[in-house]
Amino acid sequence: MFVDSHVNLHGEKFAGDLSDVLSNAQSAKVSAMLNICCNLKDMAAVIDVTGLSDTIWASVGTHPHDAKDNPNITAADICAYTDHPKVIGIGETGLDFHYNYSDRDAQLRNFQAHIEAVRESGLPLIIHTRNADEDMEAILKREMAHGVFKALLHCYTSGERLARAATEMGCYFSVSGIITFKNAHDVREIASWIPEDRIMIETDCPYLAPVPHRGQRCEPSMVTLVAEKLAEIRGWSIEETAQKTSDAFYNFFDKAKRPKNNPEA
Repeated sequence: MFVDSHVNLHGEKFAGDLSDVLSNAQSAKVSAMLNICCNLKDMAAVIDVTGLSDTIWASVGTHPHDAKDNPNITAADICAYTDHPKVIGIGETGLDFHYNYSDRDAQLRNFQAHIEAVRESGLPLIIHTRNADEDMEAILKREMAHGVFKALLHCYTSGERLARAATEMGCYFSVSGIITFKNAHDVREIASWIPEDRIMIETDCPYLAPVPHRGQRCEPSMVTLVAEKLAEIRGWSIEETAQKTSDAFYNFFDKAKRPKNNPEA
């Protein structure tokens, strides 16, 4: 059974056929998934999706693209949702200096508020980072020095230096359909040595559909293709890949409960 550690199911892309999408996931042996909040205004919709299955979970946070929408966000704003039984993580948050949809200062303030929410809630942090390797490394080192916390660098496409530094700090990583893309050599190389007990798989659906579906709407059932590519890269069987990535998910998001039919539950 597979876990899709990062989905976006509450938007208009799935408004017309979400029940079919979830059925497809079940048929593909996707046993659980984490629905990600990218803006606090969407939190009700994010949580609504979790009501469709016992093993759909939620995060709470504001994406760096949307930092401008919550310019004065505080840890208290985020932690207002963390007591909900389905909310298991903080984010996604972080830094994106590629698109710069929000200015640098807004992104930095937003990221800091999420780190403070992690400290207050005890929930782990889900990080988006793009074209911000030096800043991300510096912030993580500074904040970890004040007290270690769980952090996941999702859909990792950044450089080797940040990956090495994050590994030393105990961070987890997730890989997406990008590892199937023809020219994603650097992403596959990093995926080959990330600690085997700290790697997850994700779709980031509806984005980043893996080959041979690239360019189409992505959905959670396609996480099996990510798993197959990771298995190839690591020299694992598909069963080992499912087990290792699922174990990493439940070890990291320890508020989530394994499905009752899972022998490790």
